Amino acid sequence: MEIERNRYLEKLIRTRKNGLVKIITGIRRCGKSYLLFNIFYDYLVSEGVDPKNIITLALDDDDNEQYRDAKELSRYLKEKVSDPSKEYVIMVDEVQMAITEEELKGKEEVRLYGLFNSLLRKKNVDVYVTGSNSKLLSKDVLTEFRGRGFEIRLNPLTFSEFMSVYDGDKYDGWQEYMRYGGLPPVVLQQGEEEKKLILNQLLTMTYMKDIIARHKIRNKDEFAELIDILASEIGSLTNPEKLSKTFHSTKNITISYNTISSYIEYLSDAFLIEGVNRYDVKGKAYMTTPKKYYFSDIGIRNFKLNFRQMEETHIMENIIYNELKARGYSVDVGVVETYEENEKGNTVRKKLEIDFICNSSPKRYYIQSALNMDDAEKEKTELRPLLLTNDSFKKVIVSKSYGKRWVDEMGIMRIGIVDFLLDENSLDW
Repeated sequence: MEIERNRYLEKLIRTRKNGLVKIITGIRRCGKSYLLFNIFYDYLVSEGVDPKNIITLALDDDDNEQYRDAKELSRYLKEKVSDPSKEYVIMVDEVQMAITEEELKGKEEVRLYGLFNSLLRKKNVDVYVTGSNSKLLSKDVLTEFRGRGFEIRLNPLTFSEFMSVYDGDKYDGWQEYMRYGGLPPVVLQQGEEEKKLILNQLLTMTYMKDIIARHKIRNKDEFAELIDILASEIGSLTNPEKLSKTFHSTKNITISYNTISSYIEYLSDAFLIEGVNRYDVKGKAYMTTPKKYYFSDIGIRNFKLNFRQMEETHIMENIIYNELKARGYSVDVGVVETYEENEKGNTVRKKLEIDFICNSSPKRYYIQSALNMDDAEKEKTELRPLLLTNDSFKKVIVSKSYGKRWVDEMGIMRIGIVDFLLDENSLDW
């Protein structure tokens, strides 16, 4: 069963022969290798590219261990593209395996950089690589190619991609997606026990093991506990200082601000979580702390908590965030300041929150995630910050209470969560 990843295939097609190394990044096991070696490969062949001129190499395959040496890799690839009369496509999976620990630490020049730099000088060569594991995560990939790389960020399956292989109606599909997430090896399992087994293997034997090994984390229990806390607080404002206090008050553990900051950075670099800054709509300024954190795959989050704390409100918010990122938006948390009188008649300042501000120049959307909109007080709470923006950008409320899209008398679009996720153009009206 093949899961279509058309959004990413189109990006690969658009960036063909653009003179840059195409770097496919993302959380491990989200489908990077399959996208490159299967979906894109088949497309190239269908377009008339001779399979003999598509050079594929998976460095995580033990049969290719010799090419993890940059010199051997250079020799091999240059031999494969030696005929200047032919057009070549190079695909290298897990490219970081050809970089030594000394190179990663900055003690030696990265030879791999010189290799790809020389390949880019050849007009008849187009280069694609993937990279994500304990040796080389997101920031390192981009740094090593020093502006000569074009990143294509691959996400776990969106709900619409999930539904393309789900055998059932969209509402049952929503319940399963909300529980087990969208990592392809999990989605393709049939039973609950099998899904949990794969989630366990991915979390403990892949993601956490990679990060712990690369960064030589000694206090593994504290690191795991931090992930639990972040998983419990998705959609809530937090920062390292607050998290340090949480450790002290709930676990009687002293863990420094700097250590927590480092752990969060490791998790972010590995694509497990993403931090979202707040943006003052009226003041037009960012507030870097506190911020919100979301998991790139909700199934990993749920498994880490042993499927406790399954509050649909927060899970839905996390899924909406992931959907917006997959659609290519830059996303912030909105803040709208207002002044009002309190019970004593004093004027006080209040900060109201808009769940998401989505930008894709020149478009901007304000989006509220509201599980239920079944009473007047809830309606007032969600509408108020949207109306206080006092601008003409489109405003949206996504709720489980709604069905198909409709626009109210104030110009605010209302739409149900399932319909919002299934229609990639749901924000355009």
